[in-house]
Amino acid sequence: MNFRDLVYRLYARRVEGRLDHDQVPKHIGVILDGNRRWAKASGGSAVQGHQAGADKISELLGWCSETDVEVVTLWMLSTDNFDRPEHELKPLLGIIENTVRNLAADGRWRVHHVGTLDLLPAGTQTVLKEAEQATSHVDGIIVNVAVGYGGRQEIADAVRSLLLEHSAKGTSFEELAEVVSTDLISEHLYTRGQPDPDLVIRTSGEQRLSGFMLWQSAHSEYYFCEVFWPAFRKVDFLRALRDYAARHRRYGA
Repeated sequence: MNFRDLVYRLYARRVEGRLDHDQVPKHIGVILDGNRRWAKASGGSAVQGHQAGADKISELLGWCSETDVEVVTLWMLSTDNFDRPEHELKPLLGIIENTVRNLAADGRWRVHHVGTLDLLPAGTQTVLKEAEQATSHVDGIIVNVAVGYGGRQEIADAVRSLLLEHSAKGTSFEELAEVVSTDLISEHLYTRGQPDPDLVIRTSGEQRLSGFMLWQSAHSEYYFCEVFWPAFRKVDFLRALRDYAARHRRYGA
């Protein structure tokens, strides 16, 4: 351990010691951004960057467990990412599949997929379904793996699901128009039954949501971190929690 690492560790302990666990967000959404730029800066390939980003996830979940976070949503692959070249997308999907398998095998997390399964290759679909089934009994942090996810797509899928459900019941459009509400739409989101994210963290310095949890993040707090995702440290995580705890959430009041 070099001097710089020692200083960071001591600083992290100091920040953690002052953290009020009563003010910790229960649901954290994380936009895992900057894998390719980290790799480029390190002289590596995009695949190496994605793998380094995947390896960081277990660390993050360990930190969340230590600080009483209950739900974590990880944006691992957006619908826009399908526009990437095949030579990058295929290994990225393989990395995601291995990561999801490892999360399920860990035994501490309840894995839940959020996204459109139909957009994904059959093998990836199978891995996600098996991980959900294998961890459905786990009484631990809910880990939402957002794979093939887009915020607008989620809302469109929720409305489609709502329409199909009421069509099967024989509900007329006029009757549905009378009862449709934000709560009813929420019941058809990928995260139905879960609390909305209290805090959304985005790494890499970009200050936008890019369509992440558009519906659920209406009242979320945002924290934009300069470091690329593979370089995200515990001290960065604790700073985000400290920043969140210092804010006064008014919900429009």
